[in-house]
Amino acid sequence: MNIAVAILIVGFIIFIHELGHFLLAKANGVTVTEFSIGMGPRIASFEKGGTRYSLKILPLGGSCMMLGEDEAINDEGSFNNKGVWARFSIIVAGAVFNFILALFLSLIVISASGVDIPKLTSLDEGSPAVKAGLQKGDIITGVDGKKINFSRELMYHFYFDPMTENPVEVSYLRDGKKYEATISPYQVTRYLLGCSYAPVENEPAKLIEVNPDFPLEKAGLVVGDIITGINGTAISSGKELSDYLDANPMTGEAINITYSHDDVENTVEIVPELYTSGYQLGWAYSFASEKLSPLNVINYSFKELKFNIVNTIKSVGFLVTGKVSMKEVSGPVGIVNMVGDVVEQSSEYGIATTLLSLAQFTILISANLGVMNLLPIPALDGGRLVFIIIEGIRRKPIPKEKEAVVHLIGMAALMLLMVFVLFNDIRNIFS
Repeated sequence: MNIAVAILIVGFIIFIHELGHFLLAKANGVTVTEFSIGMGPRIASFEKGGTRYSLKILPLGGSCMMLGEDEAINDEGSFNNKGVWARFSIIVAGAVFNFILALFLSLIVISASGVDIPKLTSLDEGSPAVKAGLQKGDIITGVDGKKINFSRELMYHFYFDPMTENPVEVSYLRDGKKYEATISPYQVTRYLLGCSYAPVENEPAKLIEVNPDFPLEKAGLVVGDIITGINGTAISSGKELSDYLDANPMTGEAINITYSHDDVENTVEIVPELYTSGYQLGWAYSFASEKLSPLNVINYSFKELKFNIVNTIKSVGFLVTGKVSMKEVSGPVGIVNMVGDVVEQSSEYGIATTLLSLAQFTILISANLGVMNLLPIPALDGGRLVFIIIEGIRRKPIPKEKEAVVHLIGMAALMLLMVFVLFNDIRNIFS
């Protein structure tokens, strides 16, 4: 089931990408020789208007093959006989259509479920944030001059740019008014269970995230389980759990966690894990979604698209500089596993929640594909754009045979990378 869903998602994203190339090629009078869904041998095909439309056996991938794309052909419909800007628009259209898809799905998801506004839910007593004047309910709008729109954005900001002892400039809203504060982080070492929950009153302490390889996950707890007690103390809400942990900071000593799973109570002994979090500001913020007005839905949909594009670019930068290991790169198998996680974590909340979660995942993958295809790598759209831009600057095309050699080398390198990624996916499953 997960494999089928993953194939449908990735296949649809690639189809939209190739459709962008196809429509702009047709609009610019380029002859499209074949438009295919899938890869490998044809299962079925038909020809219309000089274009063969094909369905191929391998469900991932697709292509939009144009006359004269890789060779000089003296024909009015030849790709390379068109002007620089016509060719530029055709090549860039694939990524643009991926961004349009991500934007369209963002409109749907945000309309239905809202967005994660970075609103402070609690502050540690005596923390740097408290000393700087921040209060519960304040909405973070900027950090060190960078605008913050989502809780995820705030989290990723400090992932890509970790805090040090240097002061942090924070902008925030309180009762509709803008404020700024300079906060000096402090270093904190703490023990963790590896979970997140909503610390609110009158709602059970339901786990909304269980971190891999942390104590709770190792003990068998999953998203949706409800913490009902710690060391014999009854816990009836997320607020009570938060208050208990604040009053009884965890150490390396074992604690007993009582939890409800499918209405069955269990008690497990867990040893909290030592976690040196580095420098902190002493605040916690909500990841819960808040509904928006129709106008703000449009506004935040563009912000969602920007957020995914920027994060993809930063991730590539971390990969290139070695700050992220190649072991963390996922391919088709990894995507299937991620789809499985999305379905598993959302299915108990109903089909509507599952579909919205899958749409959110599709936004991420579509934006990723758009960015990755624009990277200046031979054989990718970005590599072709480099040659077109060079031609536009020097007003003379680079010989096609030389360009073809570069793209061939790039394709061989990409194939080797795909083999590595597939091996990496399989190794991660069994590790």
